[in-house]
Amino acid sequence: MSAPHGINPNIPHSARVYDYWLGGKDNFEADRRVAEATMAAVPGIRESARNNRAFLGRAVRHLAQLGVRQFLDLGTGIPTQGNTHEVAQEEAPESRVVYVDNDPIVMAHARALLTSTPEGRTAYIEADVREPRSILEHPDTLATLDFTQPIALVMVAILMHIPDSDDPEGLVKAYTKALPSGSYLVLSHLTLDLIDKKTADDYVAATSTQAMHRTPRTGEQISRYFDGFDLLEPGLVAVSQWRDTPLFPDEPAWMYAGVGRKR
Repeated sequence: MSAPHGINPNIPHSARVYDYWLGGKDNFEADRRVAEATMAAVPGIRESARNNRAFLGRAVRHLAQLGVRQFLDLGTGIPTQGNTHEVAQEEAPESRVVYVDNDPIVMAHARALLTSTPEGRTAYIEADVREPRSILEHPDTLATLDFTQPIALVMVAILMHIPDSDDPEGLVKAYTKALPSGSYLVLSHLTLDLIDKKTADDYVAATSTQAMHRTPRTGEQISRYFDGFDLLEPGLVAVSQWRDTPLFPDEPAWMYAGVGRKR
């Protein structure tokens, strides 16, 4: 693909690396180099990405079946099969979804491909998730979501791209504080807890020199994001094990996943 104006194709981006792992074509050589290098050093990382995508679909479907009709999807990534609004509106056509990402390529595709049902609504905001007020107070957010009714905040594989210096716990609290009781947090996060030490060491060695930043965190750290929420069964588990049958059950588990309901 050719790079749109303002995009440097020589700088890898997490959404495009993820797109490559999912089998997409909206990525550049720099993204593919990072993706391939990580795959070579880290067995099962691509399959884990696909398990993560499947978790998103299962979680959104489950919440839609519980009656949730509003979703705020942070770091949505490049559109592929099973996008949040597609899954939600299949269950409830009136569902409303706000997508947020900071990659112009993502947003160009989102606006072209993520079309809503007539009964529902979708909006797309190009913004940095590290600036909650710019998203929560954005006119398109306020026109799409009703903050007096339950909202599912979707933070799937996004916090691992936020270093500790940017206070990810504080960011999660800034978003969840704005949600009414009965809202939900859908979250997955890179971890090294669920793999053997040698594989974990290989991952650190393979990614320490990459331009694209990722911070793995422990289950204890990730569980703190759910402060003020009650985790739905089966709790905080390997991403492949959150309800139903995983796509790749025998691959190493690189991510934790959970869904919590705000008290």
